[in-house]
Amino acid sequence: MQFHPLPGIIVRIWPIVFAALVYPLAAQTGVRSAAASLTEVELGRKPLNHYGSLEAPLRAMRAHRPQDLNAAVWRKANPGRTHQEWARQARECLMTGLHYELPPVDLQARMLERIETASFIRERIEFNTTPWFRVPGYFYTPKNVPLPAPALVVFHEWGGPMLFGAERICGEPVHPVIVSHRDTYTGGRALADWYASHGYAVIVIDAYHFGRRAPRGIGGLPESYDPVALDEATLTKYHTLAREQLYLGVRQLNWAGATWAGVNFGDDSRCIDYLLSRKEVDGNRIGCTGLSGGGWRTNIMAALEPRLKAVVSVGWMTTGDTQQAYNVAGAIGSFCLLPGVWNRLDVPDLIAMAAPKACMVVSMSEDKLFPPLGQREAARQMAEAFAWAGDPGRFRSYTPPKPHCYDQEIQEQALAWFDQHLKPARK
Repeated sequence: MQFHPLPGIIVRIWPIVFAALVYPLAAQTGVRSAAASLTEVELGRKPLNHYGSLEAPLRAMRAHRPQDLNAAVWRKANPGRTHQEWARQARECLMTGLHYELPPVDLQARMLERIETASFIRERIEFNTTPWFRVPGYFYTPKNVPLPAPALVVFHEWGGPMLFGAERICGEPVHPVIVSHRDTYTGGRALADWYASHGYAVIVIDAYHFGRRAPRGIGGLPESYDPVALDEATLTKYHTLAREQLYLGVRQLNWAGATWAGVNFGDDSRCIDYLLSRKEVDGNRIGCTGLSGGGWRTNIMAALEPRLKAVVSVGWMTTGDTQQAYNVAGAIGSFCLLPGVWNRLDVPDLIAMAAPKACMVVSMSEDKLFPPLGQREAARQMAEAFAWAGDPGRFRSYTPPKPHCYDQEIQEQALAWFDQHLKPARK
């Protein structure tokens, strides 16, 4: 066989040719290629991690696979086509990347406990989200408001005491670590209780691998334990052991043909099925919100769940290229890992494809998890997409000078957004 050197030459010069083609488009759309080196000044903060000798190949890999379904890039390449057409393609890409299908299921919901306060009734519940998962959580019925009421799916955070899920934001604190967690992130409030006391039906569930769904009987964890009864030293030990199983969980899910993000979206979407099963809920007025990993789950729900009308995503917005340059190890959890998606879409596209839902995105300017450049560029892209969709007033970017939190001031802003879009105007 005669050797032809041309393919090897093409391989060697392709990154140069590709950069020449992509960089001008990136400049026109405001999106910078991952192969370009972002400086500390541009990012707004010193990068927190770097992958050493593998950093340059990874960025070249990203530059080789342009985000053709990013809203700005797609719109530039498809003049005259509509936001609706783009969003349909973007959602198909995301749904395919989740690798998780929800088969029909009988919820078989059951109430396990009922507590009544002056402002709401809180039920401890469980229900099926699939034939293989029965999920625990809480449902709130508000008092002193007309029923059926608007409803919220409220998500707990990713970071924090992993052996607790819904209890982080529901009810009286059941352990000293919950007191500390709330003081740090929610101004001392139980977020779900607070929304219920302001006239919303609320559902909160334990995310996969958290709370009652945290692993047991593996890696030194006992077959059974109650985190409420553990002293702080033992709780910390078990928390560490549970965290060590995270990426085993990713591999197990991938081997089963699924993704962590897909499992969470499936469970979160079934929460709306549960809400629709309750006569106390107005099914035409449903929203969702959460902080950090809960903000990410809100972003995915905003993109894919048509039964939502309004969302408030707190503490998880950036662009992929700036995030890779700044902080992957500290911010990118297993719930973000979707091969075949982020080379085509960008994080702000999750909210961009949600239009005409009413979407408020909160990015704290002092949040060390995300680079200021990524926060600003994401806000610009989302606002531009909502204007393209003809719904500029249904998007709000709020950037308070705060660290990573969903504190009382942010709660008030979020409540005002939900009241505006989920409660009828007073005559």
